[in-house]
Amino acid sequence: MKKWLSLAVASIMAIGMLAGCGSSSSSADNGGEGDTQQEEAKVYNVCNLVNGNLGDKSFFDSAQAGLEQLQADGKITFKTIEMGATDADQPKWLETLYEVSDSGEYDLIIVGTYQMPDYLKEVAEQYPDQKYLIYDDTTYVGACDNVVNMSFRQNDLGYMVGVFAAAMTTSGYENTNEDAVIGFLGGVDSPVINDFLYGYLTGAQSVNPDIKVDTRYITNYYDTPYGKELALSMINDKNVDIVWGVGGSAGNGGAEAAQETGKAWFIGVDSDQELTFGEELAAITLTSGLKNVGDGIIWFFDQWAAGNEFWGTEINLGIAEGGVGVVTDKNFTKVPQEVQDAVLAAQEAIVAGEIEVPSALSDGGNEAAVALRDSLQP
Repeated sequence: MKKWLSLAVASIMAIGMLAGCGSSSSSADNGGEGDTQQEEAKVYNVCNLVNGNLGDKSFFDSAQAGLEQLQADGKITFKTIEMGATDADQPKWLETLYEVSDSGEYDLIIVGTYQMPDYLKEVAEQYPDQKYLIYDDTTYVGACDNVVNMSFRQNDLGYMVGVFAAAMTTSGYENTNEDAVIGFLGGVDSPVINDFLYGYLTGAQSVNPDIKVDTRYITNYYDTPYGKELALSMINDKNVDIVWGVGGSAGNGGAEAAQETGKAWFIGVDSDQELTFGEELAAITLTSGLKNVGDGIIWFFDQWAAGNEFWGTEINLGIAEGGVGVVTDKNFTKVPQEVQDAVLAAQEAIVAGEIEVPSALSDGGNEAAVALRDSLQP
């Protein structure tokens, strides 16, 4: 059964599991007070495995930014290995994970995304003394007590983005039309991506119960031209005027389509894409849903250095903990005030517990998300 840990209880030491792929111990288990002080001052050596490439302007870049900040602060040294994103690259993912684990050089090996858990479980079982962190996946929580899963409440940020998109599409703002139709451009039809989508759909419905949402999947995270092709069809064939791209580099094709047509806007994901895009694409990006992977990794190392360990558990980060959010400066401040107010009100209501956003990651949640998705197709 999943163990859900929030930052509100971050000071509690997770108890090492007796069964699993490896054994976990705190610094207190390995010596006295002097050892604890030494552990707190330790500079961790880290390997970051990217099952894709940097430059996605999304969660891989966010994780990299967090690691760079930790290194600048003198808390870690790290090496990032880009393993490629295509089907032909996938054999390298397992091979590389075995290689870095066998080297024994690293205090922590980091991987991410839904494509890595099977590989990670296989390797973690073979190297019980090696520590691992996987972000953005919850497939095998608790299966290995040398692995920590870091997840984010992307359904909550999806709700806020859905409120924004639904309020914008009929606002009369420049480059919007009268039709209440918005778009969702996902990378892969998977529970994690559908968790974004579930929040987006329910947030949009809270503004307009009759909203239509054109949902399409690129089937990968790297094919930007195909993402653009799908978004062009949304805009030209379905009158979509707001496209949320949730597909890494592939999802950025939605921004290119919006800019090319001149009759739609784009919403970014994971990082502030107004800052990562060039001038033309930044100009048509009204906000971004933030999944703060880098901030989550920084938090994890600070907890680890303080003696708080979470091996064999899941850390789940939401709005209140800074794990997710939306960009509320730059282009966001130019949209109608009532749109801004609606988004901020939704954020406050989620934090206060007044709104409970459904999740595609709960039991039966993905099926419910798919059913809602299909019912809202234009």
